[in-house]
Amino acid sequence: MSIWQRPTDSGAWLVGVEGRLAQDLNPQLEAALLGLLADDHCRLIVDLTGTSYINSGGLRTLVTAWRRARQQGGDLVLFGLSRHVQEVFEIVGFDRVFQIFPSLDEAASALSADA
Repeated sequence: MSIWQRPTDSGAWLVGVEGRLAQDLNPQLEAALLGLLADDHCRLIVDLTGTSYINSGGLRTLVTAWRRARQQGGDLVLFGLSRHVQEVFEIVGFDRVFQIFPSLDEAASALSADA
């Protein structure tokens, strides 16, 4: 279980979540996203292909970072949601809040088009 990050060729930052996004990983994801935003990296792509579960704290972390990115003139987009994680987003209505893409290329293209 881990959180990783790296810049993309388009200038956005890619943040990945490996494992269950719950009590153990939520603080790490929050620190990574808010740290990037504090460094004025406001175009963020979150890779959830390795995420098997998300709890309310994980959802809250993503919403907080999304709001801050938007306040700074950027955005936060998601890709690679498993069927289970996608269902959670649909149940709480976050599929209408976040831009969600099936692949990194599509997420990066959408984020670049918004820049």
